[in-house]
Amino acid sequence: MPSAADFNRASSLVIEFRNVGKTYRSLLGNSVKAVEEFSLQVIEGEILGIAGPNGAGKTTLIAMMLGYLRPTTGTVEINGLPARTYVERNGIGYLSELIAIHPKWRAETALVRYATLAGIPNAEIPRRVNEVIDRLGLAEHRDKKVKALSKGNLQRLGLAQALLRDEQILVLDEPTHGLDPVWTQRFRDIVADLRRPDRTILIASHNLDELQRLADRVAIIDHGRLQRLVSTGYEQSAPAVTRFRLTLAAGYDRIRESFPHAEDAGRGEYDVTVRSIQELNTALTDLISRGALVASVVPERSVLEQQFREAVGESQ
Repeated sequence: MPSAADFNRASSLVIEFRNVGKTYRSLLGNSVKAVEEFSLQVIEGEILGIAGPNGAGKTTLIAMMLGYLRPTTGTVEINGLPARTYVERNGIGYLSELIAIHPKWRAETALVRYATLAGIPNAEIPRRVNEVIDRLGLAEHRDKKVKALSKGNLQRLGLAQALLRDEQILVLDEPTHGLDPVWTQRFRDIVADLRRPDRTILIASHNLDELQRLADRVAIIDHGRLQRLVSTGYEQSAPAVTRFRLTLAAGYDRIRESFPHAEDAGRGEYDVTVRSIQELNTALTDLISRGALVASVVPERSVLEQQFREAVGESQ
């Protein structure tokens, strides 16, 4: 996964929000600012996560990027074109948070109709439909009516339609919502397969663990503003007080020789606090040299979760 430094190098700019704002006005004259002074650049080949509390402005940002809404202020451009113009000319693969497919359609019929609407040549439609059915494990459900699908299978059908045209830009809004643990893991594999140098993927999710695993960077949004842009990798030189849970298989009596303030959590587990990755590794090396067997080292919070809590507040 690329580091933060990789994104500072010259790369092909794909999506740009430039000082974007969106204000909704009611019939009574009241106004609500959903997005304010939002600026962000997304580059080619990147997987960008979007995270924020409910009502933070994520849905509005996506709607403006897809061309469904016009910004009140600022601009949204894709490959140098106004967002709506780009989408009309080229298309974007999009999975909406709420999937609305005619309940009486059969799963395969729905995909054929979406493929037709997407402009896929008639001769290509059977192949593309079969490919996404296989990729999303929908073969046994292809003849079922949409209303008969479980929540997870409906989610997979929605993702299948987003992948029909093999677009260069994909926008996935809460893609693992309703998926069971098996398909959540398979979704990660699908995203890994979709990653390529000329494709850009945006994933909006409340699941910080999912974004930590999948995204190169995550835009943390709150009150309609970009609060932080976080690299999901560990920065070697970045000082940060972090707690880790250590599990030992042997050498319990040696733990405080290397970690003087370790807290015993029981069953061979200890909570330790360090100021940097270097400090953690130095202490672990010392502990192992004293004969301890380290079974696992797990951060109390991921890089993203820690940054998210700081950006939006513990109360959110």
